[in-house]
Amino acid sequence: MATAEKRDVTLSTMCENLAAFAVDREDIKQLLATLPADDTVNLVTVEYELQLLKIISAGWAINVYMDGKPEKETLAENFWLIIREFSKNLSETLHLTTGAEVDYFEALKERLNTYLAAMEEAGSGEPVQAVGPKFASLCGSPDNAFVTLNGARLFHLTSTAVQEYVGSVEIVAETV
Repeated sequence: MATAEKRDVTLSTMCENLAAFAVDREDIKQLLATLPADDTVNLVTVEYELQLLKIISAGWAINVYMDGKPEKETLAENFWLIIREFSKNLSETLHLTTGAEVDYFEALKERLNTYLAAMEEAGSGEPVQAVGPKFASLCGSPDNAFVTLNGARLFHLTSTAVQEYVGSVEIVAETV
């Protein structure tokens, strides 16, 4: 059985790649397209919550799949610093275009705590089993199987992608 050779990346490149993946919206658009037309589902809310969930899932997966590696803390910290800057820019843009005061990073922190509490409450089972229903509840559609499935699917796809990326790279020293 052949094993794929790992690619060499610097820690900063790895952080940038993971943050870019976390804010990319292509998979979110694809998931939204799978929702059947339903007047009881607010698609704007679902889209907003999917973006929050994707970023949170990537950050969560970094902590889980880098566990025991010496670069974990630096990678996680730098990932969240990039996300904080993204959030600041998004909040400023929203304020300029709508006049609304929005702290997107604070929303991310609140959602992270909400999902972590749901995972803890669910116990030792698969985290995805807690995330899907909590996602649907946050979207105002707690009984909608399609919304629940979309949240669970995005969490699973995002965390799996981070796991695969972490396993496919070898962190090397920064070159000056």
